[in-house]
Amino acid sequence: MKTTLTAVRVDLGAVGGHLQPSEKIVSAVRDSIKEKTDDLLIDCWVDFTGDDITILCTHEAGKESPEIRKHLWNGFEEGAAAAEEQGLYGVGQDIRDAGVTGAVKGLGPAMAEMEFEERPNETFLVFAVDKAVPGAFNLPFYLAFTDPMHCPGLMLSPRMRKGFRLTVMDVLYKEYDREIVLDAPEDLYNLAALLREQNRYAIRRIESRGTGEQALAASTIRMSNIAGKILGKDDPVAIVRVQDSFPSSGEVVAPFSIGPFVGGFMRGCHNGPLMPVPLSTKVSYFDGPPVVSCAAFGLRNGRLTPPIDVFDHPLWDHVRSRLAAKALEIRRQGFFGNAMQPFETIHYGGLVNILRDLDERFEIMRPPRD
Repeated sequence: MKTTLTAVRVDLGAVGGHLQPSEKIVSAVRDSIKEKTDDLLIDCWVDFTGDDITILCTHEAGKESPEIRKHLWNGFEEGAAAAEEQGLYGVGQDIRDAGVTGAVKGLGPAMAEMEFEERPNETFLVFAVDKAVPGAFNLPFYLAFTDPMHCPGLMLSPRMRKGFRLTVMDVLYKEYDREIVLDAPEDLYNLAALLREQNRYAIRRIESRGTGEQALAASTIRMSNIAGKILGKDDPVAIVRVQDSFPSSGEVVAPFSIGPFVGGFMRGCHNGPLMPVPLSTKVSYFDGPPVVSCAAFGLRNGRLTPPIDVFDHPLWDHVRSRLAAKALEIRRQGFFGNAMQPFETIHYGGLVNILRDLDERFEIMRPPRD
């Protein structure tokens, strides 16, 4: 049978600003989603990272199913209603046209889906990011699928020798989805040239060149440029199948120890290290730092095992201490230089308005005529 995995990240409101959803919101979403288990869905799991809720469900309806999306939307509405009852911040931020708090509205939930024939020992990872752009996944996934320094399976496993095919999206192209498909290792340098620019290019899909099977799906969507402001969906989610003809779980998670500087952090306008954290971790310092969680699952006939919390391990405590120092160091720069996002990617209108107002006050100093 073909199983579909659907993973969603959604901001429905949070306690203390953008720090953490309340237990009432999470329970409302979980209860609503589970109502359809054994009917529309086969199984589901709900958790949170930062102020966004992560939903994973399994079913046989295929990708982009209207019934599945309607059911998920009903769960979002239940969560938003719970947030409104508690007077939380950013109520229904990702699903309503206007919120009561004036928070910047997102462009809807972030969704990653893939459909496949289950392997006899199907295993996969779900990554959830908070306070960072979809391109935050670029470096870790590039290293996990293309670099033998991080993925020795490219040398050691005959099933991985042909490499992988990566689909990369230009998220700043306005009118339609604009994508390019590149093969590793032949296009390794081309991939590096694109993926270095996390604010414009993001990995959307990865497939095995040996088997043709899909290994990765990420919630990469186009940004919208509205009245000079870049609006889009940050806080991405990704599904990564592991083992056999794909990298092992350890090979996929190891590059996250780098904690690369990514766009996001406070108001989505700054840069900070991407910190691997346990499941159900809130954000705090400067509404951050940018965080990523990882849950590992087994799958049989659409039924999920209880998740393994991948980053809840003593080694990652050491990594987090090092990345906390990186976060504090870059924050010492405040608004200056690389500590903040460039003008063209900041989605808050205040800075755009300042530049427009100041532009009229600039004078062109022409040299005097002889």
